[in-house]
Amino acid sequence: QEQLVESGGGLVQAGGSLRLSCAASGRTFSSYAMGWFRQAPGKEREFVAAIRNGGTIYYAESVKGRFTISRDNAKNTVYLQMNSLKPEDTAVYYCAADRNPPRIRVHQMYSYWGQGTQVTVSS
Repeated sequence: QEQLVESGGGLVQAGGSLRLSCAASGRTFSSYAMGWFRQAPGKEREFVAAIRNGGTIYYAESVKGRFTISRDNAKNTVYLQMNSLKPEDTAVYYCAADRNPPRIRVHQMYSYWGQGTQVTVSS
């Protein structure tokens, strides 16, 4: 059974950093695109970052220059390094995977999801 498990969320002050991890199990996701999305209370789920199996990386404009996505296929894990955090980054962060999403920034394109990890940035 395929499973994605996020970890690394927490409470941090503005300007601080967190590193999220998403450990995959049940299948090898090295050939899959992996994405990070977030959802704040009362808001739509939004794209944060994604990385294709070939290594092409995509970022939302709001996080470009502050967040870095990476993957370790040997560990079946994808990471999101978040620096210079802002209160508006507060949300539940979700990891997602799909074989080859044609529209990688669209959450409906992804078949597999983690349960989410809370990130709270205080001002």
